[in-house]
Amino acid sequence: MHGHGQTGTDRPRLVFWELTTGCNLRCIHCRANATELMSPSDLNYEQCARIVDEIAEYAPLILVLSGGEPLWRRDVFDIAQRAASKNIRVALATNGTLVDEAMAHRIQDAGIQRVAISLDGADRQTHDSFRGHAGAFDAAVYGIKCLQELGISTQINTTASQHNAHQLPGILRLAQSLRVDAFHLFLLVPVGCGLTIAEDQSIQGAESERILNWFYERSLDSGLELKATCAPHYYRIVRQRRADARRLGMEVPELPTRGMNAMTRGCLAGSGVCFISHTGEVQPCGYLPLSAGDLKQTSLRQIWEQSELFATLRDTGRLEGKCSPCEFKQVCMGCRARAYGMTGNYLAEEPFCIYQPKAFPGSRMEGNQEVKSVPRART
Repeated sequence: MHGHGQTGTDRPRLVFWELTTGCNLRCIHCRANATELMSPSDLNYEQCARIVDEIAEYAPLILVLSGGEPLWRRDVFDIAQRAASKNIRVALATNGTLVDEAMAHRIQDAGIQRVAISLDGADRQTHDSFRGHAGAFDAAVYGIKCLQELGISTQINTTASQHNAHQLPGILRLAQSLRVDAFHLFLLVPVGCGLTIAEDQSIQGAESERILNWFYERSLDSGLELKATCAPHYYRIVRQRRADARRLGMEVPELPTRGMNAMTRGCLAGSGVCFISHTGEVQPCGYLPLSAGDLKQTSLRQIWEQSELFATLRDTGRLEGKCSPCEFKQVCMGCRARAYGMTGNYLAEEPFCIYQPKAFPGSRMEGNQEVKSVPRART
């Protein structure tokens, strides 16, 4: 895949752009180590405009404006409008606390097509304690309602960790009662402030299997668009459950292949998605803090097509540990950011997955190399 120009289908589908690390909340799991003020190293508007133009020319994709808190940037709507006017589908990922009626109108006028609001609890107490801010829950729910009044598509993002895993059914019911279009579940990735809470807060092993199986069942009956992110083993579970259903002679619906909830594969870092940091560094994803290039010096196209890091991530043959022989690696990949966060090696096996590949352990693989499990480093 490396070394020659890629076809149009191989261009990024989703680009997440951290417009600023500035934020009004102090979430305990934040990847951005948010500071209250705008960072002096944030790209300026001229730099942002040039990046928008480059993206539009190369890949008219879905651009998710995030942060920090993207609404903390005064020119966020100018950036959004410029992207929308160039046929980029623009979404906004926000904590929702700054969204009121006036803000909802500005979001609509900028041409933003969907707003994802984070809710990390089914009730005030859980969400507010996670977000470090009393009133955050009510403000986010009010924000959702203001957006819906104007017919803007809304989505709830939930980062699942030990403190709220028991509330997931309640959060889903809340999403249904709020009549949002989508519910996206994120499994905590140990990085940034998350590293300090990784060991005791992350959902691992059997518990993640249970949650992801529950999530699959709800994807069939909830009436919402459900998507699991930072949970690549979900894509294995979906295949396993569908195969089981077929064996029982049950009807299995087609998987969506287009739009925001396309059923692609697990980890898309560097192959279907990438992340632009507030300083213009391009990373495989927001949780894998390795730079593939700097947009202040190089175009997105050049980075996407020529980065050694991205070429490595696209090659499933480079995966190590039990991910290497796994028969599901093409649909899963394991979370490369979690591997990196826990072991310092982004090609290591996914540390939170308990699935044992059929050809592992002790089987002799290609070239008679013995496949050994990667020792788990503790952070």
